[in-house]
Amino acid sequence: MTAVQAALSGALIGGLYALMAAGLSVTWGTLRVINLAHFGLILVGAYLSYQLTSAWGIDPMLTLLVSAPALFVVGAGLQWAYDRFNIVEFNSLLVSFGLLMIIIEVSTQVWTADFRHIDAGANPYGTSALHLGPIALPVSRLVALGFALLLMGGGHLVLERTFAGRGLRAFAQDRTVAASFGIDHRRLGLVVGGLAGVSAAVAGMVFALGNTIAPAHAYEWFGTVFAVVILGGIGNLLGSLFAGLGVGAFSAVVAVLWDPSYEPFVLFLAIILALVLRPQGLFTRRAAA
Repeated sequence: MTAVQAALSGALIGGLYALMAAGLSVTWGTLRVINLAHFGLILVGAYLSYQLTSAWGIDPMLTLLVSAPALFVVGAGLQWAYDRFNIVEFNSLLVSFGLLMIIIEVSTQVWTADFRHIDAGANPYGTSALHLGPIALPVSRLVALGFALLLMGGGHLVLERTFAGRGLRAFAQDRTVAASFGIDHRRLGLVVGGLAGVSAAVAGMVFALGNTIAPAHAYEWFGTVFAVVILGGIGNLLGSLFAGLGVGAFSAVVAVLWDPSYEPFVLFLAIILALVLRPQGLFTRRAAA
């Protein structure tokens, strides 16, 4: 029963990993931008939820009414800058890392390096749980899973079923041919960058529901979120969702049945083996690779 509890709890944490990976995956897969500043936007989203809830005592989810539009503008602005200065894929890794460091430093100056958390009185999700017999499912993690299913399922449908989504996928495969068919990649890029910012706002809010917040967290998310993106298939939102759930469950079971200190080693060993066998990602069809 302990392993079942750990697997379910870990899978729910994986919903948060998937939310964090969504914006990074889609901008990398469709726009060929490795936007490490996305981790900084998640951090800002978490701090905005903390600040607005602490100052006004409103429901943390309602803070998205402020943070989501704000980070949409920031995400679109970042994508405009990448496109305006013709920052290619590898250079975007370096430039966005510099932006991430700036965001972390500004966050440290504003909120200090101390751990922050939303008070329990204003956060009904942080300490409550849904009980299914002997299994307890934290509500904050159920919220993470719910948002992951909604955003990533919806994003997948947009990419697969709409003209804009097909245009983005065509642009990712061959920019010259896509442009010859009248696809305005700059306008689509601004929208995608903005929506990636919205996903960062949601991920930050969900993180703040059940965790303390500190600037250093932005660095700690790197390994796991990149693992989710790569295992799921770059640009594959449903793949990232399944990979997030799998990584979360696998990590939790290893930590409980073996030792928490071995969790990173076993996780990344499994990732290496998976990529040797499926370099295009575990949830990407070979024909589409």
